[in-house]
Amino acid sequence: MLPLIKRLRDDQGSSSLEFITVGMIMLIPLVYLVLTMSAIQGAALAAEGAARQAARVFVQAETVAEAEGSAERAIEFALSNHGLDPANASVDIVCAPDPAHCLTRRGYVTVNVAVVINLPLAPPVLTGNFPVQIPLDATATQQVSQFRGSQ
Repeated sequence: MLPLIKRLRDDQGSSSLEFITVGMIMLIPLVYLVLTMSAIQGAALAAEGAARQAARVFVQAETVAEAEGSAERAIEFALSNHGLDPANASVDIVCAPDPAHCLTRRGYVTVNVAVVINLPLAPPVLTGNFPVQIPLDATATQQVSQFRGSQ
């Protein structure tokens, strides 16, 4: 009986097993955190870049129809460049001081791009009191040139 108790109390050879076990317990959540944060950062950069570039091309266009088309192409390119589906984005363009006339001199054009990203490795059927999607939005404002239309 004494040799059995001595063998059970002996720690020799178990440190590597303990290190691997504790390492995996710590490493898996850390890897998931890095994946989640990189997905959020990528989507935030995509939304911000899309809004900024859409506002820039909008104020440089000659007509409102051309401006809307250019802004739409800029948003599609920026989002797809970061691996996001442009069809899932919500875009809102607001003009000030007169919302009916977007390209007036010294007017302001504000573009808001909202995207929703899914958490990495989260199955779509998962439901509960915790979010599996993260909404992000970005806003950019550009001023129409005071020399617009004068040549």
